Amino acid sequence: MQISSLAEKIPEKLFSSLKESGIEKLNPVQEKAIEAGLLDLKNSFVISAPTASGKTLIAEMMMVKNILENKTKAIYIVPLRALASEKYESFKEKYSKLGLRVAISTGDLDSSDSWLADYDLIVLTSEKMDSLLRHKAGWVFSVGVVVVDEVHLLNDAERGPTLEITITKLRQLNPKINFLFLSATIKNASDLASWIGGKLVQSEWRPVKLHEGIYDGTAVKFLEKDGFIADGGELGIAGQTAEIKKQALIFSSTRRSAESIAEKCGKVVKTHLSADERKKLFELSEKIEKTLDSPTKQCKRLAGCVREGTAFHHAGLVAKQRKEIENAFKEKLIKIISATPTLAAGVNLPAYRVIIRDSKRYYADYGYVYIPVLEYEQMCGRAGRPQFDKEGESILIAKDPREAKEMYEKFILGETEEIYSKLSAEPVLRTHALALIGSELVKTEKELEDFFSQTFYGFQFPNEAALGERIEKILAELAEWKFIIRIGKELRPTRIGKRIAELYLDPETAHKFASSLAQYDAKTFGLLHLISSARELGQKLNVRQAELADYADLLGRKENELMALPVDEWDSDYEFFLSEIKTAAMFEGWLSEFGENEMNEKFKISPGELHGKVDIADWLLYSCGELALLLGKKESLAEIRKLRTRLKYGIKEELLPLVRLRGIGRVRARRLWNAGLKTILSLKKTPQETLSLILGEAVAKEIKEQVNLNAAD
Repeated sequence: MQISSLAEKIPEKLFSSLKESGIEKLNPVQEKAIEAGLLDLKNSFVISAPTASGKTLIAEMMMVKNILENKTKAIYIVPLRALASEKYESFKEKYSKLGLRVAISTGDLDSSDSWLADYDLIVLTSEKMDSLLRHKAGWVFSVGVVVVDEVHLLNDAERGPTLEITITKLRQLNPKINFLFLSATIKNASDLASWIGGKLVQSEWRPVKLHEGIYDGTAVKFLEKDGFIADGGELGIAGQTAEIKKQALIFSSTRRSAESIAEKCGKVVKTHLSADERKKLFELSEKIEKTLDSPTKQCKRLAGCVREGTAFHHAGLVAKQRKEIENAFKEKLIKIISATPTLAAGVNLPAYRVIIRDSKRYYADYGYVYIPVLEYEQMCGRAGRPQFDKEGESILIAKDPREAKEMYEKFILGETEEIYSKLSAEPVLRTHALALIGSELVKTEKELEDFFSQTFYGFQFPNEAALGERIEKILAELAEWKFIIRIGKELRPTRIGKRIAELYLDPETAHKFASSLAQYDAKTFGLLHLISSARELGQKLNVRQAELADYADLLGRKENELMALPVDEWDSDYEFFLSEIKTAAMFEGWLSEFGENEMNEKFKISPGELHGKVDIADWLLYSCGELALLLGKKESLAEIRKLRTRLKYGIKEELLPLVRLRGIGRVRARRLWNAGLKTILSLKKTPQETLSLILGEAVAKEIKEQVNLNAAD
């Protein structure tokens, strides 16, 4: 279908924009969507097609036409912040020229973001969208189109339930919304279309031919083209990739193996680098190594890989390092990235070749089992770059011909699995039930049951009696904890219940927080342990056998500061309780100004993990503060607020006055303190030349301007 055929179907501004982008012809997926009536803006749609098949352009045409013609907003929902930033930058660059106001919001979960009312196209994560609905964002009623990217993540136990609830809420609040679900190829895409009463557009077309192959222990073999000999598995394949001047992504199941693979691949890749590439990679490696105030072993290891043209990519890296690696790969500077599977669902980072080193994953109850076909296809979807390649390759790594045959039948011949709702887990139901009652979207038990019947879970399991039993149990708990009031069949949120729903807390966590705050005076270690016990913080630090005595001793010394009764050492939960103590000790180490390297050596926590947990801890402490305010615990509130600032910067209490200054973090604040400059007044009295010797000329000037301004006020 030629783009010229759309001249009468879309606004002139949009048509001109598409032509200026160099688009002359729609691809088969886009053509099918147009022919199905996508641009009529009268129906919802599900587009199920491979990665890189042009689904985003379909969404853009639907959103922009809606904004320009119907004068209503469009929302674009994604699963990850990194993906949200990528889409926002792309949409802003394209459509600001047409007069569209483009916005992004992915952070603060305790805000209605009323400023978004002034924007036309809004990019959000599903958690942020859910939070906005809990805060009754009024501009939701001005939305005409909602695009849900990666909607197959409804199948994900962690992210799926929030996405499902968010979609259901939007449908109930604003029945006029037309939805557009974008999905990888899944077996039961028709179920998604039926759920929202929409049309299904399904296609196997992809712009770049994908050759699926398997390494059988000796050679790589493809179905439709010649393979090649590759000694050493992924190492040999990486070397051959660099030799033919291409790039590859290698997917590995663990961070440790991803790092090891990147190091090993560097030895074979570096021989294929040009002098100019070596120079640029050296400069990049210096930048990556110095990302943190004090480089960790991981920083140095990553920098060493980068110098040789490879990198590893996982959640243990800080965001700046991940971004540098992604940009260098896009610029063809880094040749091989070894990554954990999370990259497959993240930013757009295609390569000529995808190597799947680990096609099995370990589960405690089952041992090693093959990953889902859907996950395999998500990884393969990164192979082949439309702007650079006419074909792409995916290669599974097998130990021998027997395993290669198994993989061929499982992955290459196999169908993707059906996706299923993960909404039935009790913590999920409890959290969303309170949110629905707290926002007054439901006011009776019948309305609550009706809401859940409208979810994807209700669609897939319409006669599930167990769901009703679980909801009844949850309502009884919420009433017992005084988060709701039940008057006959009527449901009302209490003041504290409404606030908990807005804070995005699991009610069980909130009950633990509120009970502890009501019973105990807040002390530093007690608060750190309290937030370390929360489900929301994720996995706690594992206490190794050799550490049991040390953390049992720490528990004995800190017992009087705890805001909960310690678990008896004979109890089955004792070791888990000690892991909470170790996690609290980790936060205490950060507050004691341990550097990232020291934190890694003592607690085996990488910088990326550390900063991720600090971010969650900040939100949990903020929530504690809001509960303390409601409970009238003023002294505890002051302690919590002080601790939040200390945790943000990773500082001892004595540095609090200094970090209030813009440009002063933990390192500069400690330098000032050690130089005897401990107060704002002492900084005001100190000559700028003296400060320059401690902080550098530019920072010293900024500090003097701030302290003089404060004095004037």
